[in-house]
Amino acid sequence: MPASRSAATLTAMRVERYETLVIGGGQAGLAVGMQLSKRGVDFAILSDEKRIGDNWRRRWDSLRLFTPARYSGLPSMLFPAAPAHLADKDEVADYLERYAERFDLPVRLGSRVRALTARGTRFQLLVDDRTAMLEADNVVVATGPLQTPRIPAVRTHLSDAIHQLHSSEYRNPFALPEGPVLVVGAGNSGAQIAMELSRFRKVWLAGSVAGHMPRRLLGRDIFDWIWPIITRASVQTRLGRRMRANTVRTSDARIGLSERDLRSSHVQRVGRVTEARGGLPVCGDEVLNPRVVIWCTGFQPDYRWIDLPGFDATGGFTHERGVISGVPGLYFLGLRFQHRLNSSLIGGVGEDAEFIAEHISRRSEAALLR
Repeated sequence: MPASRSAATLTAMRVERYETLVIGGGQAGLAVGMQLSKRGVDFAILSDEKRIGDNWRRRWDSLRLFTPARYSGLPSMLFPAAPAHLADKDEVADYLERYAERFDLPVRLGSRVRALTARGTRFQLLVDDRTAMLEADNVVVATGPLQTPRIPAVRTHLSDAIHQLHSSEYRNPFALPEGPVLVVGAGNSGAQIAMELSRFRKVWLAGSVAGHMPRRLLGRDIFDWIWPIITRASVQTRLGRRMRANTVRTSDARIGLSERDLRSSHVQRVGRVTEARGGLPVCGDEVLNPRVVIWCTGFQPDYRWIDLPGFDATGGFTHERGVISGVPGLYFLGLRFQHRLNSSLIGGVGEDAEFIAEHISRRSEAALLR
């Protein structure tokens, strides 16, 4: 929303002022909320959900975390399961809901932020369910890395007879039209969905993968080996900078599902989708005729609702551990590799949340002294 239009819209509204507003009621928003509460900061969390955890409940039925429960807890509250348990989506949703209840976090549900602008030194937020304009000295954008589905342009050249959906819209095999399925994207999500579908119909899986790691190594879960590495390799280290560069160039390594597993489940591997021919997808040199195409091609940032001077709404902004350069009081949390490789994971967001909450607390104290 352009600044002039949003300013005109907000002028007629009454004003509610806060020290800090957190946008997003997922794991990042709740984690920073707990840390702000510990420091006595006046804040509220704005969530577009009807119930805390709903963004997890809407994901596909069989989804499970690939991080064990021992590495899936938020600060000051362990995940309530056996350490090696791989939680399903509903367990994660319920955990987040209990977390907010335990720490009595002020979450305003059904509050989607439509515009973030500024007037003087204060931020202004236009929210769906509010008759008031919200103002804050600090804003934490904790909307996470899963925002707008990224789907290749070739989708527009496929036949209307092919049912297309993104992985965020997939629920289970029985919610799809009958017939063969092409799953595009061979990462963790694509491989899991392809394996599930292969029990009931013919499945092609298109695309390459950055690599594969076994679920267990030398009798231990793979995360028992890699978690100490990814929690130490920050962007301030040479290894961390190399790892972050790799996450930009390639997809994440697949956990637990090997190419042999796919073959044994009769998932047929094909090359990348390069074009459409006669309304049908071309994978490598092969023209396929699927009834359904599921795009497991990830997400991309969408910050067009942020209208602030000098802010790059495409996601190419500069920050230091979530502190935005050039926009005092604006913070981001839950970004991929914000500080470490696990920054966007439930079990890794806590340290970044603590850093940002402490930064906000110090900024508020300095403002009082002025």
